[in-house]
Amino acid sequence: YIDDRYKSSDNIENTIKTKSIDIFSEKSEASEDEILIGKKIALGVNLAKDLVNAPPNFLTPASMADTAIMIAKEHKMECEILEESEIRKMGMGAYLGVSQGSGLPPKFIHLTYTPKGTVKKKLAIVGKGLTFDSGGYNLKAGAGSMIELMKFDMGGAAATLGTAKVIGNISPDNVEVHFIIAACENMISDKAMRPGDILTASNGKTIEVLNTDAEGRLTLADALIYAENQNVDFIVDCATLTGAAIVALGPHYACLYSDNDELRSGLLNSSKKSGDKLWHMPLPAEYNEMIKSKIADLKNVGGKWGGSITAALFLKEFVNDTPWAHIDLAGPVWSEKEGAATGYGVRLLSSWVLSHSE
Repeated sequence: YIDDRYKSSDNIENTIKTKSIDIFSEKSEASEDEILIGKKIALGVNLAKDLVNAPPNFLTPASMADTAIMIAKEHKMECEILEESEIRKMGMGAYLGVSQGSGLPPKFIHLTYTPKGTVKKKLAIVGKGLTFDSGGYNLKAGAGSMIELMKFDMGGAAATLGTAKVIGNISPDNVEVHFIIAACENMISDKAMRPGDILTASNGKTIEVLNTDAEGRLTLADALIYAENQNVDFIVDCATLTGAAIVALGPHYACLYSDNDELRSGLLNSSKKSGDKLWHMPLPAEYNEMIKSKIADLKNVGGKWGGSITAALFLKEFVNDTPWAHIDLAGPVWSEKEGAATGYGVRLLSSWVLSHSE
């Protein structure tokens, strides 16, 4: 994989030409089908890398929606893009609170893969789609803020669309998959949400915004409500949600939160199979008090400690009965050494979806 899209022709390096490829397999010989599946997964990983690597003046909510439409056309999938007026009609006030500071309108993406024949399982994958995160009025500023890297704040959406491409290419039986993204920017303007604002999500819950830089969970709140309304069997959301996840596990592991044994074990098995590393984290009920607001139902930050945990507990408030898992992939989405995206999440989620087609 080489990304030279933004270099002038004089600065494009000559690519190394492949002479041979050796395939290693648990079996004595890898089958042609296995090799083909590997190639299809690699195409999805490369798409995710392209999306995360793209600068925010190129990858906007609209161009992300265009990518979803392209995947749908290529693989005969259904694609619905909700515009701002439709989002408002659906009462997605948490999502709109984040997007309102940007001059670029939000795009709510719903891509659906439906297999031929009987549907035995329905899955939803929800990706955080902040194409740029300035932090809002709680501006990312100073050393370590990583504002120049906030193009990768749509790493969850990239993993979601990369997985959609893989599933569209492989066309597995028995499993229907909904790929859902609430795409937008988090910017500063006279229209932007302010610290202290109260937003109302589409399920009627009110949220006190104590920090405008804890915006991803606000967009995901409405996306999770929407996902559950699709009457699926499992929901997995993936997001570059917290710096606390990087502090906890470093750059190679993503945090996994789920209190459903079947879903959690399925994702951990897919992690081992795919090589995308996960570590199971707790959802302690006693920490729920940390996200309760005195003037609204919830607040969007939980305090100084356990930030990845309280963010996950916040998201849990927007899923009722459907088994749900949250993957905080803030660490492994980006390689500091390479200065580029890793494509994390596509192998993991593809493996998980394919496990339901067996």
